Parts: sequence; structure tokens; C-alpha cells
Amino acid sequence: MKAVMYGGGNIGRGFIGSLLSQSGYRVTFVDVADPVVNHLKEKECYPIRYVFSGGHEDVLVENVTAVNGNDAEAASDVIANCDIMATAVGARILKFIIPNIVAGLRKRWAMGKGPLNIIICENLMDANLVIEGMIKEQLTEEEKAKFDETVGLVEASIGRMVPVQTEEMKDGEPMRVCVERYGFLPTDGAAFKGGIPEIKNMVPFAPFDFYIKRKLYVHNMGHATCAYLGDLLGLAYIYQSIDVADVRILVQNAMLESALALSKKYGVELADIRAHIEDVLFRFTNEALKDTCQRVGGDPGRKLSPEDRLIGSSKLAMEQGMTPEDILGQVCGELGVVFMETTEVSYKCYCSRERVESALISLGKKELAEIAQEGKEFPVECQFCDTVYKFTPEDILELVKNS
Repeated sequence: MKAVMYGGGNIGRGFIGSLLSQSGYRVTFVDVADPVVNHLKEKECYPIRYVFSGGHEDVLVENVTAVNGNDAEAASDVIANCDIMATAVGARILKFIIPNIVAGLRKRWAMGKGPLNIIICENLMDANLVIEGMIKEQLTEEEKAKFDETVGLVEASIGRMVPVQTEEMKDGEPMRVCVERYGFLPTDGAAFKGGIPEIKNMVPFAPFDFYIKRKLYVHNMGHATCAYLGDLLGLAYIYQSIDVADVRILVQNAMLESALALSKKYGVELADIRAHIEDVLFRFTNEALKDTCQRVGGDPGRKLSPEDRLIGSSKLAMEQGMTPEDILGQVCGELGVVFMETTEVSYKCYCSRERVESALISLGKKELAEIAQEGKEFPVECQFCDTVYKFTPEDILELVKNS
């Protein structure tokens, strides 16, 4: 059996490629990093180190090779002839691998090959739809129909934490990847075409949306919160941040808020999600993993986007009609919380015409006179509440007079 692992980075080698190899596949990595490609072609193996607080365990991943993604012919050939494929290249790189995937699919169709399932291991919401759109942009209408019949785009929820690999972690072996033991791989069971393959630790679920949201709004959100709070305290590592009592409480309560929203939306027992939270929090304490606050908190533009881990989890809570009382009742329920008083929260902007006039006067008489000479109404919009204050040329001259 043949598998293609597009992406020979930390997740590709440190998780998915390993599972495929252990499941009996001959794994071909596709990557553009020459040191990675050349090593895998020459050695046909690489080491993984499972790290934990008490030490580590080394495992050799065998029966692997590689081709360079810049060699379009070679990359498309292995895609055309494989039995299963996975991607782990990063959301920003996806657009660059699409031409090779399309070329490989065309070769498969010309050869009369059966369905191809592509397990998508990207930290990206609706990754299957994003990739489908990118691929179909390059297909004819006839090819689009073949694609729908023969290609399964299978989302996966990647829970294994794999930090940036330092020279210390490589320990003299450039291809070594240090990872945590956690190896559970939930996938979208409804997305497979032509049957579900047997892959170690892969568990297909349907409907899968709950697992995607749980990963993003519980694990990723808690991880990011821990990283940002740790950075605020001047701490370098996640294990140091979660070891601060106040940080742990804030992170845990934020995760519990998401848990309550997920439970309400998907009808999943809250106790099950809380058990998952305890497991994730324990994994954050793994000192040997040396995961940094900088790595986990990186790419804030994406992580603070409307549907991502922080804002998205808050929106989910609001969509489920959750109130602060709901959240506190779940988080602190054992303490017998009693709400003594509630105060309605509302937005209020303190702008006024008088404040705007003061701001205009600060421009100076010369500039105000030039504005008045234009003979047009001069609008000033508050950037907070969008209120527009209008000033006639006569109003402006009056400000000149009073300034």
C-alpha cells in the first residue's frame, strides 16, 4: 500500500506520516526542503522522540521516502499512484501545492484509478471547502464531476502538540521530531469515498463539525489564552504559564465557557467535554515538550479573526444565548454562587458637538479659515459611534472668532 504525505514538517513527520507508516503504508513525503527530502530518500527512515515529564522514548519510523515538491512530474506521479494521501503544509502554503494535486488527479483519472481520499491536517476552518474551491478553479466542468465522484476531502482534528524543534531537541539527529504521546486522530467519517481505510489511531466521526469546533474553541483557544497570558507575565514556555495558579484558573474557565456553548449546540454531555479539558490542561504541563508561548501565540492576525479560536468561541457562546450567569453557574456551581444584583450593560459614546468644536479649534485659525473659504458644509464623523456633526461655513467662522 502506498501513501503520500504532502508536507514533511513537524505534523507531517511527527504525527500523520508516522501513523501511515505504522499502518503498513509505504509513505512518500512531498516537500520542498532539500535537507528533508534528501535525508528521507537516502535513509528511508527517521526518528521520533516521545517526550514526557519523566523522560523520553525513541521510535524509528521506517518504510518512507520523499520527492521534491518543486519536481511537478515526480510529485504528481506519486499522487497518481497512491492509495491514500494527507496534507500538513500550513494554511498559507495550500495554494502552492494545488497544481501538483490537480496534475496527479488528472493522471489518476487517465489511468482509471479508484477513489482517492485526502486527509486534510491543516489548522484552518472549513479546510475541505477551501481546498475544494482551489482545486475546482483549475478543473473543467467534466473534471469537476469526476472530482465529486472520486475524491474525498477528509477533515482531521489534529490534537497532538508538536513544538518548534530546537537543536537541543534534535539531539544530534537533524530529522528527529520531539512530540507528546497523544496520538488520537478524529476524522470526518462521512467524507471518505470508496470505504474508510484502516489507519492506526484514526477514528472516523459523523457529524464531524463538533470535533472541529471542540479542537478550535477548547484546545486551541485555551492554548492561545495560556500563551498570551504567559507572554504578558514574561514567561517563555507554556508549562511555565499554566503553572501560575491565576493563569490556570483563567484558561480553565475560558475553556469551560466554550464547553458549555458546545454542549448546548451539539447536545453533547458537558461532563465529556470537561473530561477532555482536564486532559488538555494536563498536557499543557509537559515541561519536556518545551512548547513556547511565542509559537503558540504566533500569527495573531489569523487567531483573532472573527471565526477563529478567541472571537469565534465568544460568538458561539452568544449564539447559544449564554449569559454571564450561565457561565458562572457552570464554572463555580459547586460553590453555591448567589447573584445579588444585575446591572444592564450598554454602549455609550461620550462625543458631543462641544467636544468636536474644541477639536476643530485645535486646528488653528488659518486652517479653519481655509475650510470656511471653501463655502461648503464641513462634516465631522465620530470614529466610535459614527455620529456626524455638520458645520456650515458660518459655524466655522464663528469658531475662528472664538478661538
